Amino acid sequence: MSDTPVGEMSFEDAMKALEGVVNRLEAGDVPLEESIRLYEQGAELKAHCQKKLAEAEEKVAQITLDEQGQPKGTTPVDPQ
Repeated sequence: MSDTPVGEMSFEDAMKALEGVVNRLEAGDVPLEESIRLYEQGAELKAHCQKKLAEAEEKVAQITLDEQGQPKGTTPVDPQ
């Protein structure tokens, strides 16, 4: 995995790292302690990817359309 902290990874980089973790775990030739570490790393990467997807979905949901159905801007996101 890269040296970039998970929280700073792009969605694409996090997905690539998660795929690497899954591949290593599926290979079945990883010692138990490393398997546990990889599982924890995978869980962190999965959560990060889910967060990035939710953020993207929120941005898409805020796109407004003009009379012809073309994007014209965004509406403000309600702070939570």
